[in-house]
Parts: sequence; C-alpha cells; structure tokens
Amino acid sequence: MASGRNRPAKTGGTATKSRPAGGGKATGNGGKAAANGGKELAKRPAATVSRPAPKSVPQNRRARDRARAKELALQQAGAEPTTVGPPRWVQLSSLALAIIGLGISIYMTIEHFTGNGTLACSDRGLVNCALVTTSPESMVFGVFPVAVLGLAFYLFMVPVTTPWAWRSRRREIALARLASSVVGVGFILYLIYVELIQVGAICLWCTGVHVATFLLFVLLALSAAVWGLHPADEAKRAR
Repeated sequence: MASGRNRPAKTGGTATKSRPAGGGKATGNGGKAAANGGKELAKRPAATVSRPAPKSVPQNRRARDRARAKELALQQAGAEPTTVGPPRWVQLSSLALAIIGLGISIYMTIEHFTGNGTLACSDRGLVNCALVTTSPESMVFGVFPVAVLGLAFYLFMVPVTTPWAWRSRRREIALARLASSVVGVGFILYLIYVELIQVGAICLWCTGVHVATFLLFVLLALSAAVWGLHPADEAKRAR
C-alpha cells in the first residue's frame, strides 16, 4: 500500500516535471518565432529604405541642374560674345563720316588738277576757296597737293571703318584706325593755322573735311576708351 501510494506521487512528480519541459518547448518555439520575427524585421527596412526614394529625385535634379549650370558657365566663359566691338551706331557713324570726307577729298582733288572754280564757295573776303586752293600752302613741300593727302587718308579710313573691320579680331586694324585719326586731326589743326594765319582765308570745302576728320577722331577715341581697341577687350571686361 505504501508503495502503491508512492507511485502516484512519482507520477505526479513526473507530471509536474514534464510540464516545464513542455513550457520550455513553448518558450523555445517562442524564441524561434521571435528570431523569425527579427529576421522579418531585418528584412523590412529594405522596404522602408525604398520609401524616401521620391525625396532623392529632387536631389538628383538639383545635382543635374548644378552640373548643367557649370557647363553653361564654362561654355560662356570660352565662347565669343555675340555682340562685338562698339555699338552699331558708332560703326555706322564712323563709316558715314569717312564716306563724306572721301567724297569731298575726291572733289577737291579733281578741282585742284582741272583748275575749275570751286562750287558753292565765295572768292572774296574771309571765305575764299580760290585763294586757299591756289596758295603755295596748298602744296606739301611743294610736291604733294593737300587734297591728294586727304584723298589718301580717306581711302584708308573708309575700309577700316566698315562693320567688317569693326568686328575684326586683329588688333592691328584697330591701332591703325585710331593712329590714323590722331595723325589726321593733327594735320587739320595745322591746316587751320595755315588758313587763318598765313593765307588769311577759309575754304568751305576744306572746312567740311576738317569737321569730318575731327568728328571721326572723337568717335574712334571714344570707342577705344569705352569699348577697347578690339572685341577681345570687350570680352575680357564682360568676364
């Protein structure tokens, strides 16, 4: 009887002991589930990482815009300016003055060699074209007529004041154009002195050449001071 009673106690003991084992398995399964859940959570950030993708699109666009801006800046730095030299009105005005001076010089040269009377000019008093054009001072060193020198001057000034010459990248053209105008205005100052002091008369046609030469000098000097001698100077200032 005593042994029979003791058996259930052992059975109960084993039963009580077996339950924790079953619970351990449950906890083990729970651990495995937690581990699997951890793996699932570890996999989930891949999906969450993909969510900020729309935010990266504007950043990529900004980077592209910056790259394009740098490329455009480099292209603009190396590109030639679309408008080169002084404004159009300066170019056309200088060409018009050169053509006017050339026309008067041609007329004065023809009049000098043909000996015809100068048109639209008085032959008495202070304004006396005949007295000026026939005086010894109308010949340079007694060899070259002053009218021929004026003709040679404007035969050079007309080509170098064309829009093509203004757009030229050659610095020599700009220097020759400006230097010629300086020499021309210096020579007309001498001729004005000769007319007023030595001859005592003024020639209207000669005065027309003097005015055209002086205005041409002012335009060329202004162009050189403001816009440089040639388009490369303007491009450097723009940068």
